[in-house]
Amino acid sequence: MAGALPEFFFRTRDNGALVFRVDGENRQRRIEMTQIAVVNLAKGEVRAHGEHQLTPEDLAAIGTWVEDRKALLARRSFDEMQRTIDQLNAAAQWAQSKASDAELDEVTDALLLAMHDLRGVLVRRRAEKLSREG
Repeated sequence: MAGALPEFFFRTRDNGALVFRVDGENRQRRIEMTQIAVVNLAKGEVRAHGEHQLTPEDLAAIGTWVEDRKALLARRSFDEMQRTIDQLNAAAQWAQSKASDAELDEVTDALLLAMHDLRGVLVRRRAEKLSREG
């Protein structure tokens, strides 16, 4: 690997990450990674792995990663919604101009139910917002 190694490596997984301390300064000049913690974003938990005691520096680095990760996931979620709008537009165009009767029969019920569900959620959320605002 070129350049300096980071002090920590975060192996992302559903709802968090495994945290490893990276060591490249050993006698064999091999990269060694020792797991030091488990992060659960959904629960907001950071647990030391095994007998390891987390230092304030470890906790600070993990805290910074958690903040950065949450911001990245929020951006991705918003981007997904923008792509969903594009996909809905593409679906409408496909249904109008390219889909065969058999293809429409195969997807219409599922699409209508999904859109009905989405519309209900959006209307309810808008109504809740308007009632909060006055």
